[in-house]
Amino acid sequence: MGVFYDYYRAANRQAAAENPDDPRAVEKPIPGVATFDAVEAKWIDPYVILGQLIALARDVPYSLDLVRPVTVYPPPEGAPATMEEWEALPDDSPYKEGPGIEELSADVRDTLAGIPDSRVDELVERWEQIEEFAYVPPGAGYLLEILTGLRGLAQRAQEEEQMIYCWICI
Repeated sequence: MGVFYDYYRAANRQAAAENPDDPRAVEKPIPGVATFDAVEAKWIDPYVILGQLIALARDVPYSLDLVRPVTVYPPPEGAPATMEEWEALPDDSPYKEGPGIEELSADVRDTLAGIPDSRVDELVERWEQIEEFAYVPPGAGYLLEILTGLRGLAQRAQEEEQMIYCWICI
């Protein structure tokens, strides 16, 4: 079992959180499921692995607070505040089971959108060297596909004044 991450763009948080159980990156449209401009990025979490790409692109040291995603779903205002509240949640609660939706900041979107062609190969080469890929290296060409996909998604989001979201599902 793994964790799936779909990065997509949406006009606002409400649109981003619509039908949260539905995947965002689908090869063929599914009847009744909203279609998003999305990139399927299995294993590329928005906190650490994407954060390290952002650090490399900005030529700054990586830190956990570099990406600063904001939780959109499940709604933070309904999250359990105590262990008792957590234990009282039903087993199928999205707070326990997911999925989750995170909004990336505009500066992360703009960093991805601003990666020039001349840096793509260098960034992929450096990104492949991060500790998280030491034991399970990505397949040949995978990170290039992800980087170029995310860059294109970010450019389209920027043009449309949209934000990038990450749908997370176990």
